Amino acid sequence: MKINLAKSAGFCFGVKRAIDIAYKTLAGNKNVCMLGNIVHNEDVARSLREAGINRCKKLGCGKNKIFLIRAHGASLDIANKAGRLGYKIVNATCPMVKEIHKIACSAERKGYTIIVIGDKKHDEVIGIIGQLKRKALIIDSMEGAPLGKIEKIKKAAIVAQSTQNIEKVMRIFYFLDSHIKELKLFNTICRPTRLKQQEMKKMPLDNDIMIIIGSKTSANTQRLYEISKSLNDKSYLVQSKKDIKPEWFKGIKTAGITAGASTPDDTTKEVISCIRKIA
Repeated sequence: MKINLAKSAGFCFGVKRAIDIAYKTLAGNKNVCMLGNIVHNEDVARSLREAGINRCKKLGCGKNKIFLIRAHGASLDIANKAGRLGYKIVNATCPMVKEIHKIACSAERKGYTIIVIGDKKHDEVIGIIGQLKRKALIIDSMEGAPLGKIEKIKKAAIVAQSTQNIEKVMRIFYFLDSHIKELKLFNTICRPTRLKQQEMKKMPLDNDIMIIIGSKTSANTQRLYEISKSLNDKSYLVQSKKDIKPEWFKGIKTAGITAGASTPDDTTKEVISCIRKIA
C-alpha cells in the first residue's frame, strides 16, 4: 500500500508560534496559567501540563503569576480582568487572528454592524466578538441565519473565523448580500487553512482511503474531515494511532494522510508507522 502524506499536514505558523511562546514563558516563570488549552489538541495540552502550565477555570490573585493568552485569542474583558488582578500578560494569539480583531474593530468604528461567520462556541469567535463595543451577529450556518435580525441591518461587515470553509462562507455571504443594502466581506480565512482545504479537495479523489489526524475539538481538523468525507466515504478522523482499525485497509492500494493545524508531527509519524505495520 502506498501512503501519500499531504504537504500541508501538521502545525501551522500560528500554532507553532503559540507553543514556542508557552515553553519560553515557562522557562522564565513556572507560575503560568491559561484559561483552557493553548490549542485544540490533547497531545499538545498534555505535554504543556507536564511541563508545568496550569490550566485554570477562572482567574484568581495574579501576584507573581503570568496569564498566557492562547492561540485563539481572548476577549478584552478577560485580558483587562487579568491585568486588574495583577497578572503579567503574555499574548500568544495567532497574528492572523489578531488581524481579524483589527479588521472587526476598524469596521465597527466606521459604523458597520459586525457579522462573524463561524462556530458560535469556538474560542476564536468568542475572542473576536469580545473585542467589540456593540453586539455582533454570529452565523454558523445558512439554516441558523436569523433572517429577522438580518433584514434590520442597514450596513454590515463580515469577517470569518480563520479556519472556516471558504465555500460555506461565500454561500452565506451571497445570502446576506441579498438582504443587506451595504455589505463588506473581509476574507479572513488564513492561508494555511486555505492550503489544507485545497489539498483536501483533491487527495480524497486520488486515494482509496483518507486518514485525517487531529482532535475532534479542532475546528480546522473537523473541516478537513468534512471536505474529505464529502468526496470519499472512506475518510476517517483519528486522534492517535489507537483509533486506527486494521479492517479499514483491506484491499486498499493508496492511503492519503493529512493532519490538522494543531496536530504534532510525532502523532502523525506514529499513525503512519501503525498503518505501515498493517499494510
